[in-house]
Amino acid sequence: MKTEHPRIPTCTYRLQFNRWFTFAQAREIVPYLRALGVSDVYASPYFQAGANSLHGYDITDHNKLNEAIGSQEQYDAWIAELHAHGIGQVLDFVPNHMGVAEPGNKWWMDVLENGPSSMYAPYFDVDWRPLKSDLRDKVLLPILTDQYGRVLERGELQVRFEEGAFYLAYQNQKLPIAPGTYRLILEMALENLAEYKDEEFYGEFQSILTALEYLPRRTETDPEKIAERAREKEIVKRRLERRCQEAPQVQRAIEKALAQINGRPGDPRSFDRLDELLNAQSYRLAFWRVAAEEINYRRFFDVNDLAAIRMELPEVFDAAHQLVVDLVRSGAVTGLRIDHPDGLYLPKEYLEALQRRCAKVLGISLPKDDRAVYMIAEKILSGAEKLRSDWPLHGTTGYDFANQVAGVFVDTSAEADMTRTFHRFIGHTMHFGHLVYAKKRLVMRLALANEVEVLGNMLDRLSEKNRWYRDFTFEALARAVRETIACFPVYRTYLAPGQTVSDEDRQVIERAIAAAKRRNPAIEESIFNFLRDILLFRFPENLDAQGREEHMQFVLRFQQFTGPIMAKGLEDTAFYIYNRLAALNEVGGEPQQFGLSVDAFHERNLDRHRNWPATLLATSTHDTKRSEDVRARMVAISEILELWRRSLQRWRTVNRRWKKDVNELEAPDANEEYLLYQTLLGTWPVGANGAPAENVGPEYIERIQAYMTKALNEAKLNTSWIQPNEEWLAATRDFVAKILEPSTKNKFLLTFLPVAQEIARLGAVNALAQALLKLTSPGVPDIYQGNEVWNYSLVDPDNRRPVDYKVRAEMLSCLSSKRPEDLLQNWPDGRIKMFLTQRALHFRNEHVELFRNGDYLPLRASGILADCCISFARRLNRHWAVVIVPRLSSRIGFPPVGDVWKDTAIELPENLALERGREIFTGRELLIQNRQIRVADALSILPFAMVTS
Repeated sequence: MKTEHPRIPTCTYRLQFNRWFTFAQAREIVPYLRALGVSDVYASPYFQAGANSLHGYDITDHNKLNEAIGSQEQYDAWIAELHAHGIGQVLDFVPNHMGVAEPGNKWWMDVLENGPSSMYAPYFDVDWRPLKSDLRDKVLLPILTDQYGRVLERGELQVRFEEGAFYLAYQNQKLPIAPGTYRLILEMALENLAEYKDEEFYGEFQSILTALEYLPRRTETDPEKIAERAREKEIVKRRLERRCQEAPQVQRAIEKALAQINGRPGDPRSFDRLDELLNAQSYRLAFWRVAAEEINYRRFFDVNDLAAIRMELPEVFDAAHQLVVDLVRSGAVTGLRIDHPDGLYLPKEYLEALQRRCAKVLGISLPKDDRAVYMIAEKILSGAEKLRSDWPLHGTTGYDFANQVAGVFVDTSAEADMTRTFHRFIGHTMHFGHLVYAKKRLVMRLALANEVEVLGNMLDRLSEKNRWYRDFTFEALARAVRETIACFPVYRTYLAPGQTVSDEDRQVIERAIAAAKRRNPAIEESIFNFLRDILLFRFPENLDAQGREEHMQFVLRFQQFTGPIMAKGLEDTAFYIYNRLAALNEVGGEPQQFGLSVDAFHERNLDRHRNWPATLLATSTHDTKRSEDVRARMVAISEILELWRRSLQRWRTVNRRWKKDVNELEAPDANEEYLLYQTLLGTWPVGANGAPAENVGPEYIERIQAYMTKALNEAKLNTSWIQPNEEWLAATRDFVAKILEPSTKNKFLLTFLPVAQEIARLGAVNALAQALLKLTSPGVPDIYQGNEVWNYSLVDPDNRRPVDYKVRAEMLSCLSSKRPEDLLQNWPDGRIKMFLTQRALHFRNEHVELFRNGDYLPLRASGILADCCISFARRLNRHWAVVIVPRLSSRIGFPPVGDVWKDTAIELPENLALERGREIFTGRELLIQNRQIRVADALSILPFAMVTS
């Protein structure tokens, strides 16, 4: 397949690779994807990761394919099949962090074995000089399931010997023992060999001990000493292995020494030697729940098993990109998705370096816009924030579009009543801004405490060197840091050495500082001014080069930490509490904004058309809180507010008997119950006749129970991941099971099913409209695996369940024989969504330039139901297409087709004044009179239309 770079996809299709979905299986569905209209697959990370990884973001080797997903031959066969069908591949690449839970990560294992003397020590963001002196030159490893002493004396930590090397075994983990500390074991083994003093192997064994004495210490950082240690320790291991093979007595002596060292449960003193050995390692083992305040390596958010790497170092960049740029060179990969760029030290510089490297391996000149290959980034934009125009990207991964397109289906006029209903049900008011502020502070206190402590300490050292600010106490400075981060309105800023501060960054910092001052009137204002000036690169005039470097390091480190705190406080906490209309609680969402006007939706599309015409347009992803179809149903609650309000009171009354008292509180609480009812409406199964299922099976109940468990733990109110309240969680699981129990006595289902039916219909109309908007708006539409038909998945892992492609391929093959009327009549089977997707994509593939470069023209509706539709035109020269979809369809009726639209019409501009057009989904010709398309004509058969020349 010949590729011109950058290759801009027409439509991407996300595939989640893991041991249940392999390269071989991906190869089998290539013809199906091509028939659907997909131009490029969008692959999850498939480099070597943890053995049981279901997502691939815990990469252990950037330069090796994941063995669980398939062999090199199977990968090559998949790529060949893609190329045979003209399909490209956008690969999800993870530059910020690596999985460190398993021995497959050779870099991390080397760091644990050799500490600061590891040749890979600079690769990881480890603080070898932390505040706690006991951790000096060590890595804190929070992997234990209980307190260290308890784990030790239960005999769960065992030293083993294999192939000349010692390692610590704990559960499924294998941790290296530092070679210099082998002497603690081998000296005991030498005593066990006393009777063999005259044997040759005894002297050889003594020689190994002598070699260990001269091994450079694990704290050495001199390059020559590091190289010597790396070389000599392996020689020692080989000598030791050979000695054991040639003299079994040595092997037995070592095994006897290990039996003594490993201790005996019930005899605490027997573990003293093991304790001494472990204290001499380059790591300190700790209970996973208590590590937040002392962990001294940067992580991905608060995930202990994902250690951040220093991609800003050229040697790390080179080492991590060998395979991925080779795949770009060979044409196997034609585009890249960059995961979590906000975690990088200097995101823009990284993206520029990667584009340069891609241009180099492709043998092409770097274009003027620096975009050699198609590249998007997982950048979460907050509020009015814009993607940085100087980043060499084609756009984001599409969360911004997902929130905007969901918002346009919300009945914004219902905001006041919806808020009142929510507050009455939960029994108190809830201000979103105050909630986010409080939860970011909570995250800084519990999950990311050490990161903030480090920033406070760095700021304290800077103040000590300035006579104007040296009187500031450490606690005051640390609090100023915490408060400023808690008030940060975006994920991060992007200041870089040697560059002027952008207006965007200046506004963000000044806004955060002003909010922090307002919330903390008791804190000396000059402390915040000091922090503000540093964050804006306003350094004292008399600062020397070293001082400027220290100030710069603080700013760059600060920028890396604001993102994780925002993500954990907002996405992973507040979004599970502010449940007014939970469909708006999506990654990158602004749930305090109750929906989006049609005009505002057009403005966002026009901005994309002008600035990011190749950005991704997503509606479901592996990270969304719920699927596009669940969201489409849940936003419809805003249309039936009176029914929702009455139903809530009934449901609360009939279900109260199933609640349990836990510590003098009812479980689940009112807010959790409010979320549950929305979730049930969003996911409830519908039968072939369009009626909601009268009963649901155990699989559905277990899915809802699992979702509620995750939602409650993420909310961190009545339970949490760190401190699970099992009694509360059990009470909630029981509540779900009881209210969904198939019984004629179940009064809840009697009143729930009519509401579920109404929501299912409204949601189906919304979902079809949402799909067509995505497939025709400026940008590159993305389909998450399986979502070409109805998909009612919730947050991961629910959204990563296997997809039945055999069923989908059969559905697709039969579509051509189905009449549009029949598809609408049988809407619950999902064929209508697949039909819409295929027809729209085929039209898009036939008119690539129209959608890539054509104008975007918002169109105005007139008539009684003008507020109930969205329309725009795409135009390029004489070619044009007009898109028409319904919204707020409860005002129209189900299905919203034909004469129910009354006098509603779409007004066309003068330069689109034609007499007739063809509707692509039905093939019907439409008369266009007085520059108007009657919606009743365009939507006479289906509740969506695209009229074209």
